[in-house]
Amino acid sequence: MNALPRPSTIFLAAITTLVAVLLYSPLFVPIVSSFFTISHGDVDWSSPTLSTYWALAENHDILTALRTTLIVGLCTVVLSVVSGTLLALYYHGRRSGRSILQFIIFLPFLMPPIISGLALLIFFREIGLERSLLTVVIGHTVFVLAIVYRTVLMRLQSMSRTLVEASYDLGATGWQTFWRIILPNLSSAMVGGAILAFALSFDETMITILVTGTQSTLPVRLWAMMRLGFSPDINALVALILMFTVLLCVLAARFLIPRQMATERS
Repeated sequence: MNALPRPSTIFLAAITTLVAVLLYSPLFVPIVSSFFTISHGDVDWSSPTLSTYWALAENHDILTALRTTLIVGLCTVVLSVVSGTLLALYYHGRRSGRSILQFIIFLPFLMPPIISGLALLIFFREIGLERSLLTVVIGHTVFVLAIVYRTVLMRLQSMSRTLVEASYDLGATGWQTFWRIILPNLSSAMVGGAILAFALSFDETMITILVTGTQSTLPVRLWAMMRLGFSPDINALVALILMFTVLLCVLAARFLIPRQMATERS
């Protein structure tokens, strides 16, 4: 017979469930509201409709901000993954200056975003670089670089050195070893770091406000709308973003975790 759960286990499970409900149940409010008409703050529950989604499709300001956010996020992912991987390879090669390198990489991530944003703003002003999407991408890349770097470095440190040594013993060059041995072992870590980098870039507000130009990202646009109030089509936007986030988590759990486990076992 299976042993009954202890009272402490039941209590902890109940507390965990309660906290989860309190934290995540408000997320369902905009999802449900997006399928009904809202008039003067009252929801008409008698007539389900997709009007908020059609209104969102015609809201050019929100769609432009969303497109800007996606462009910034994708550029940030590319730059942070490439830079983070190269820096992780440099650190793992046991070269000099590793402590200073990690200090420089982690400092912008550990400092409050407003301090990092002000430092970047002063830096861009001193070098004469006008605020634009380029400065936003640079700011986001500096901020999320530590996540990608640490993710790739942990995979490098867990990878067996015998794989690289065996590749050299079989006559492979340094480039062939990197392309056929190291990079395939780092691929899942790079994808995981890319997902985290995109999520952080998509949500970043404070640094973006300080370094952005005339084009606003979605968080900055929503921040500006708070003073006047949100239109009903924002509920549809929130619902779509939540669906995209859940899908991203499912894909990560489905494809990244098994690949990481298989790599570690090999």
